[in-house]
Amino acid sequence: MRKSTTCINMLWICFSLLLLSQTSSSLDSLSPGESIKDGETLVSAAGTFELGFHRPQNSSNRYLAIWYKAVSAFSVVWVANRETPILDSSGVVSLSKKGLVALLNEKNITVWSSNKTTSAQNPIMQLLDSGNLVVRDANDDQSDEFLWQSFDSPCDTFLPGMRIGRNFSTGEDRFLTSWKTANDPAPGQFSLWIDPRGFPQFVLRNGTAMHYRAGSWNGLRFTGTPQLPQIQIFKYEFELSKNGVYYEYEVQGTLMSRLVVNLSGFVERFARTPESPGWRSIYFAPLDQCDEYSVCGVNMKCNIVDNSPNCVCLEGFVSKSPKNWSDGCFRKTPLDCKTGDVFRSYAGLKLPDTSGSPYNTTLSFAECKEMCSGNCNCTAFASSNINGTGCLLWFGELADMREYNEGGQEIYIRMSSSKPGKIEKKLIGIVISAILVGMLVVGIIVCIRKRKQRMTRGINMSDYENKEGKEDMELLTFDITTIAKATDNFASDNKLGQGGFGPVYKGTLTDGQEIAVKRLSKSSGQGQTEFKTEVILISKLQHRNLVKLLGWCIQKDEKMLIYEFMPNKSLDFFIFDQMRSKFLDWPKRVHIIEGIAKGLLYLHHDSRLRIIHRDLKASNVLLDKDMNPKISDFGMARIFGGDQTEANTNRVAGTYGYMSPEYAVDGLFSMKSDVFSFGVLVLEIVSGKKNRGFSHPDHSLNLLGHAWKLWVEERSLEIVDNMLDSVSISEVLRCINMGLLCVQQRPEDRPNMSSVVVMLGSESSLPQPKQPGFFTERNMPEAESSSSKHGSSSINEMSASSLVAR
Repeated sequence: MRKSTTCINMLWICFSLLLLSQTSSSLDSLSPGESIKDGETLVSAAGTFELGFHRPQNSSNRYLAIWYKAVSAFSVVWVANRETPILDSSGVVSLSKKGLVALLNEKNITVWSSNKTTSAQNPIMQLLDSGNLVVRDANDDQSDEFLWQSFDSPCDTFLPGMRIGRNFSTGEDRFLTSWKTANDPAPGQFSLWIDPRGFPQFVLRNGTAMHYRAGSWNGLRFTGTPQLPQIQIFKYEFELSKNGVYYEYEVQGTLMSRLVVNLSGFVERFARTPESPGWRSIYFAPLDQCDEYSVCGVNMKCNIVDNSPNCVCLEGFVSKSPKNWSDGCFRKTPLDCKTGDVFRSYAGLKLPDTSGSPYNTTLSFAECKEMCSGNCNCTAFASSNINGTGCLLWFGELADMREYNEGGQEIYIRMSSSKPGKIEKKLIGIVISAILVGMLVVGIIVCIRKRKQRMTRGINMSDYENKEGKEDMELLTFDITTIAKATDNFASDNKLGQGGFGPVYKGTLTDGQEIAVKRLSKSSGQGQTEFKTEVILISKLQHRNLVKLLGWCIQKDEKMLIYEFMPNKSLDFFIFDQMRSKFLDWPKRVHIIEGIAKGLLYLHHDSRLRIIHRDLKASNVLLDKDMNPKISDFGMARIFGGDQTEANTNRVAGTYGYMSPEYAVDGLFSMKSDVFSFGVLVLEIVSGKKNRGFSHPDHSLNLLGHAWKLWVEERSLEIVDNMLDSVSISEVLRCINMGLLCVQQRPEDRPNMSSVVVMLGSESSLPQPKQPGFFTERNMPEAESSSSKHGSSSINEMSASSLVAR
């Protein structure tokens, strides 16, 4: 009896294990006639990936997608119906007997299907542990026999084992494309390709234009990626043959890795181990402004100096237009193939654009040099492989080069071997003398013109100077022809942005000085008298943390302000972008906060006039080449009298998300309304998130409300931007505390800017803040918002802009 019971138990255990194994195997695949409904999923055998219906945050649309199951941070790696979302939870995906995968919507209409209809005797659809969704014969698991696979149709994510490139026989391209928005997986504007023209290169496009060029493969890495992780567990493969060109990578061990093209035009590689809580960024590009395609003109190399790009002519070349990089450089001495040219070596470079370069991967260095020497049209050559083999040739100008401190490659550029004789030297001396005389004459003319301009301004504008002396009138007057030429007739390529009163353009004067031109819209309602008054007002404001006004221009109904050019654009360009925010480490963010505070202190207390800015926001804080902050855009500013503390306006001017409650609701503004805007900026700089449009899964508060909630719960450090590698905890908490003090509901509870500057510079304890005055999106006051009357300056910032005479 006991033996019988034991046998029965053993049989039951075996039967249970058999059922379990059948159930487990069915979790990763579908057979013909089977389907998955919304809420059901397939999970790969090792539990790495999951396939099901995904609803992006803040969207009601649903998509058939694949994501990492074993990672807490939700990461979608592939979407089937990128451009045809299902509008509710009625979606169904099934496999036909012929092996066709079909996705049906609520009306039983096919919104997406796999593109292979080759029939199989026993087809199955299976989610592999590589993240690849395949249709194959149940009896054949060889990858080259797959009837269809998702790896052939990449989205924004490049996974190990996936291939990017082109099939030369069919012309089929495999490339990555960013999402359209954070909530819409439809193809966006940025795409990552293998460009097959000339010698193939890895390139990132913005639409059809080149945005970033990683360069050609040199046997170890792409020539423009010396910082590419060369960890032993990564294995990179580049294949170039008569059949096609492909790039792929593999990862050894338990490390997970993915490469993503994001919305902002960056390529980023992430990695994580089973023990780590989330993804860690280990590589991204473009790395800096020198990585932007052709930021320097032809025959120039770009290097980074003090965090800013610097373009330098190659040795043996001279600039066509001093300080105007886009014009490039030309040879000091023309080539003369008949008399014999020489090849000069340049090391440590990202090789030039190879889209027009012939190549031969088997030639030796000597053979390559001989081939270029024998063709008078060949301007440069280099080894295609970093080990010195293979041959790359260039004909014509050399574009998109940069110089590296470490890494880089060597290129040999054809130069003239001739040297100037006695007659040529004499001519050169004459030319130099003529140039020096010309410079002297020009200098005299400029001095005379400036003197005349000062005299003219002293006569025509004396009514607006308040008799404070001609030191206020050191601004230059520009004519419309000069400005039009400097901005290439206000070309769209030179447009830097759109403000509340009109567009801003980048310009370059004939002497090479870069300027920013604010062209006031003709509908602004500002007359010449008011405009000149504003010019004088801004000319009185001189502080290192305020943008400097260089001059002005009036012609008929055209009115323009000319400012110093800020090469690093505005704070919002960095702080709200996941990639660029990495350039702002914690010390830089503290430096920016301190600079903004000092600029506001000057406006409120230290300048000749007491100025209320009224539109302080991230886009109105510009950054110079050293990332010093400078407050800009005084088009909405108001002057206060010596004893005036508050004023009222019937029309609200400012930007929702930065406006204080008393100003947004009642039109009351004061220095304390600027303090409120400053507090918002501080919390945005700490968190890397925008106040307006902020969302959190646990509540509907904006950033201020979220910061207050964390403060009350003593969890304030959770608000810190996760792009920051290391911070000073005491400084972070101090900034959050100060930011919350500045955004308190009642103006009288907020500190003035002199107190704020003291708080930043001391280590004494700060007061406890009271509840902030904040609005959620649902409770936004329906004052005269720009969405209905004035148009917005950006998608995420709606500016209520109305001109008020000052």
